[in-house]
Amino acid sequence: MTDAVTGEILTPSQLNTLARSLLEDTFPLVFVEGELGNVSRPASGHLYFTLKDARAQVRCALFKPKSQWLGFQPREGMKVLARGRLTLYEARGDYQLILDSLEEAGEGALRRAFEQLKAKLQAEGVFDAARKRSLPDYVRRLAVITSPSGAAVRDVLSVLSRRFPLVEVEILPVPVQGEAAAAQITAMLRRAGDSGRYDTILLARGGGSLEDLWAFNDETLARTIAASPVPVVSAIGHETDFSLSDFAADLRAPTPSAAAELLVPDGRDLSTRLAGLQRRLSALQANHLRQLAQRSDRAALRLNALRPQARLQAYAQRRDDALRRLRSAWQLRLQQHAATLRHAHAVLQATRPQRRLQALHERLAVLRPRPQAAIARRLQRDALHLRGLARSLEAVSPLATIGRGYSILQRDDGRVVRSTRDVAAGDPVSARLVDGQLQLRVEAIDDATKRRAED
Repeated sequence: MTDAVTGEILTPSQLNTLARSLLEDTFPLVFVEGELGNVSRPASGHLYFTLKDARAQVRCALFKPKSQWLGFQPREGMKVLARGRLTLYEARGDYQLILDSLEEAGEGALRRAFEQLKAKLQAEGVFDAARKRSLPDYVRRLAVITSPSGAAVRDVLSVLSRRFPLVEVEILPVPVQGEAAAAQITAMLRRAGDSGRYDTILLARGGGSLEDLWAFNDETLARTIAASPVPVVSAIGHETDFSLSDFAADLRAPTPSAAAELLVPDGRDLSTRLAGLQRRLSALQANHLRQLAQRSDRAALRLNALRPQARLQAYAQRRDDALRRLRSAWQLRLQQHAATLRHAHAVLQATRPQRRLQALHERLAVLRPRPQAAIARRLQRDALHLRGLARSLEAVSPLATIGRGYSILQRDDGRVVRSTRDVAAGDPVSARLVDGQLQLRVEAIDDATKRRAED
């Protein structure tokens, strides 16, 4: 054969190579829907068949291992959707499709529509992780949008009642299959989100085919889930099933039962944790009480050392000591003056100078009252100073408080009773009053008072 462009004569192999290049460049990837015919699977594991309609057919090959991943058994007359690249088998000049995937025709169309809509929403950012909301740590009120008669709602309620029966659950009934299901699910989701009643919304449905789950691949529903003011959890079908609702939701669970386990904590784990926290709190309270008791004991010791009575006694002792020293000093001076006078008198008696003796007597009469007056003035000043100290001490003395009608309660070990926690029913106590003490016994303690004291 002669090439019409170059005038070169081609061999059959060259012609087939050129045709193959043209086919593969022109048709890199095609989808073909048709009826299976001449299905064969030799020992190699490859799958060979023809796709045909009423007027034509084309040879197809699905090589191993892709042929082993099929979710169905190809058979004669089955309607399928094939995806592959168009090529030419040069050795025989056969025109054929080398396939990447093979699906049943009905589900294949749905799958194609699913992939196209998924790519569109993903490009718009509807599935972005950055816009997804965090679920609350503890769900208090949960809305379950599902069929009220399906197995999914029974599984969800069973898990919730077993793990955390405190959660409030409201079933919002909707159809989960059929042409009107997507619109009703979308409307119910909007009402639940706008009501402000729920912490979280759960979309749930049991397993099924792609066609059965198609209501949850609705574009409006996916956008409503993404725009919901309340976090949405999607649990549609089985673990291997994926829907657009799963991608748009804030959390995707593999099954409705798994969603219930993700939404609520295990009550037994919470009980164990609470018991541990309670033990820790009790230990901290006991340690705090021990520290307070130690501080109270130290304060009592300091107060006992600095109590007003002890200080008054110390001041009185110092006053008495000062008065004794003052009297001793004046007595010594008087004795010295008396000795001097006696000596002078003896001298005068010996010399009998009458005028000098008279002068000495007059001086003695003048000097005699001076020590007594000085002692009286010193004693008066000391008494005034002590009275001022006594008034200052009396202002801070608990005895003054007692004198105004109050009393001080003490246990039999001398510790002051400051709270109902310091005594128990039956303990003996003493009440100190302004004119004595009363011996008492605790009959009972008001529970409300004790609780306020503990708080």
